Amino acid sequence: MRASFQALTGALALTSAAFAAVPASADGEVNIYSYRQPFLIQPLLEAFTAETGIETNVVFASKGLGERISAEGKNSPADILLTVDIGRLDGAKQLGITQPVVSETVNGNIPEHFRDPDGHWIGLTSRARIVYASRDRVDQDTITYEDLADPKWKGRVCTRSGQHDYTIGLIASMIAHHGEEKTEEWLADVRDNLARKPAGNDRAQVQAIYAGECDIALGNTYYMGLMETNEKEPEQQEWANSVRVLFPNAAGRGSHVNLSGVVLTKYAPNKDNAIKLIEFLSSEEAQRLYAETNFEYPVTPGVPVAERVQNWGELKPDTLPLAEIAKQRKAASELVDKVGFDDGPAS
Repeated sequence: MRASFQALTGALALTSAAFAAVPASADGEVNIYSYRQPFLIQPLLEAFTAETGIETNVVFASKGLGERISAEGKNSPADILLTVDIGRLDGAKQLGITQPVVSETVNGNIPEHFRDPDGHWIGLTSRARIVYASRDRVDQDTITYEDLADPKWKGRVCTRSGQHDYTIGLIASMIAHHGEEKTEEWLADVRDNLARKPAGNDRAQVQAIYAGECDIALGNTYYMGLMETNEKEPEQQEWANSVRVLFPNAAGRGSHVNLSGVVLTKYAPNKDNAIKLIEFLSSEEAQRLYAETNFEYPVTPGVPVAERVQNWGELKPDTLPLAEIAKQRKAASELVDKVGFDDGPAS
C-alpha cells in the first residue's frame, strides 16, 4: 500500500473535499499535485469526473511540488503534476520524476511541438508573451522583440525580473533564433531602455503603464483577461483599458508562446486513471473549457479561441519546438546575470 494523501501545512493547500487519508492506490481516483490555482482547474476536473466516474484529489502549491515528488520517491501519492511554463515542465523531467505518456489519443490531439520528444510532458494550453502598449502614448500597431532594443524606447519599457520563468523563456527563444552573442547584445540594450529596475508581476507592468511610468511592457496574454474581468478589483479593469495588445513578430516567425501542461509521475499509483485524465485534458471539450476559463489558447487544432481572446487580435505562434527553447534556459539565466539585467538601466 502506497502512502496516502495527507493533510499538508505551510505552502500546500488542500482543495478537494474528503481529501485527507484517501488511499492513493484506491480504484476510481487520480491524485494531482498542481501549480495551477484550484479555481482554474476545478471546472475541468468536475467535467472529467462526470464523464468517467473517476474522482480527483488535488494538492495545490505555488512552489516546491516537483521537489516534493522527488523526495517522496516510490511512496509519492501523486499521479500527475499540473504546471505552467516550459521551464517547470522540462524541470520535472530533469528531476527524474516523470515517465512517458504513451497514448495515441494524446498524440493525435496535441501537436508534436507542444509535446516532449520523449513523451515526458504534454502541453495543454498556450499563452503568448506579448507587448502591452499604452493607448495614449504608443501609436504603432506592430512590433518585434528585436525592436525592444531600439533607442527610441529608452526609458519607456517595463518588465518583471529577468530571472522569472516567463522572461527566461523569452530570452531562451531569442538565443534559439539568434545565438548567445547577439542575444546578449539585445538584452543589454533592452536593459538600457528600461524605465526602472524590473519588478512586480505582469499585472504590475500594466499598472505602471496606466500610471505613466512606462509606455510598453512585456506580459502574458491571459493576464489581460484576468484584469478585464476582475470585478473584485475594478481598478485592474482601468489598467487593462489603458493598453493595447501587440503580438510581436506577427509578420515574421511569430510570437513566443509558452505552455501550461502536465506530466505523468514516475511512480504514479493510479497510472491508468492518470492517463485517462491526460487524454481528457487533451480533448476538444476540455480544451474549450480550459481556454474559456483561463483566457488561454487551445493547443488542440480546431478548438476555437474564446471570444474575449479573439478581440485582442490574431496570434501567429512561433512554431519553434519548445523543447529546443528549453535547452537554452540555462544560458538565458546566465545572460541575465552577465548583463546585470535586474539592476536596471546602466547609468
